[in-house]
This record gives sequence, C-alpha cells and structure tokens, in this order.
Amino acid sequence: MKTVTIYTDGACSGNPGPGGWGAVLLFGEHRRELSGGEPETTNNRMELTAVIRALSLLKEACIVELWSDSKYVIDGLEKGWAKGWQKRGWIKSDKKPALNPDLWEQLLKLADFHTLHYHWVKGHADTAENNRCDELAVAESRKFKG
Repeated sequence: MKTVTIYTDGACSGNPGPGGWGAVLLFGEHRRELSGGEPETTNNRMELTAVIRALSLLKEACIVELWSDSKYVIDGLEKGWAKGWQKRGWIKSDKKPALNPDLWEQLLKLADFHTLHYHWVKGHADTAENNRCDELAVAESRKFKG
C-alpha cells in the first residue's frame, strides 16, 4: 500500500460563522493543496471536512499519516469515540446527542477503507504544513465576510 501524508486544518470566524478548511497531501515528490469553505458553519465541521475531502481524493486504500491540530478529530477517531457514538445512534456516553453525525459517518467509512496513523500537532506552532493548512482555511473563511 502507498503511504500518503495528509495535513489538515479548519478555521471559523465566530463559532458558528463563516468557515474554511485546508489540506495538504504529500506522496513522494507529489504535493496537492486543497481548500474550501462555507458561509455558516463551525470550527469542528471545518476540521472534519478537511480530513474527509483529503481522504476522498485517494483512489485506492492507502496508509495515511494524518496530521491535525484538532483533538476533536484525532481523539474521535483514534480513541474510538465516533464509533461509539455511531453504535449508540449518535448519542454520546453522557446521553447527549453527538454533533456532526453526517460528517462523522462519512469519515468513519473513509477511515475503515484506509489505514490511518494519527498525529496531533500543536496549532500555530512550528509545523510548516499545518501552518499552510491554516492559511488556506483562513483565506477561505474570509471569502464569506461582507
């Protein structure tokens, strides 16, 4: 299986508010940047969307080194929280509804297809690719400001 490195980030101006997401995919000498946004969303939705859109580009099952500054995304996948929410009909252990089940559903399917290795990175630190994702996400969110 091919190994692909993916960095992702989401941004939101206000929560909810205009948001954006960015991703950088690296495979050998290849590099691809992608980004998008929504006029009314949340930071967590943008974090999830970045990972979904990046993984959706992979046409075959890959080993993915996933780098994100989102504890919500990394812990939701790595610690199995999202699978637990799904099993309980998108109800968390505290009996409250899990947020963003539509996006988690998509992400869990993609996570089952690929072999993911999770890496949490401190946001706005010295990780060049994560900082690039932040730039992409912020630029997208600004497109929706009046």
